[in-house]
Amino acid sequence: MEQKDIHVNIENSELTISGERQFGPEEKRELYTRIERPYGSFSRTFTLPNIVDRERIEARMDRGILFITLPKREEAKPRQIEINVK
Repeated sequence: MEQKDIHVNIENSELTISGERQFGPEEKRELYTRIERPYGSFSRTFTLPNIVDRERIEARMDRGILFITLPKREEAKPRQIEINVK
């Protein structure tokens, strides 16, 4: 798939990935017909946890693979608490 065929949207606390797969290459020979991939529209919605920083979400494609980065908010990251001795 290409970048223009995929849409990534965030609304409230939901991340939606949608798009449309185009009809794949069809190979017709004398004795058989072969179609490589399914086609049609698709949509998947995920509820994001509160620890995700929605302003810093990134999406990128590399060789046809979609990568979505969901960084944690700073206050959600673990931190070391120093122990004071009296």
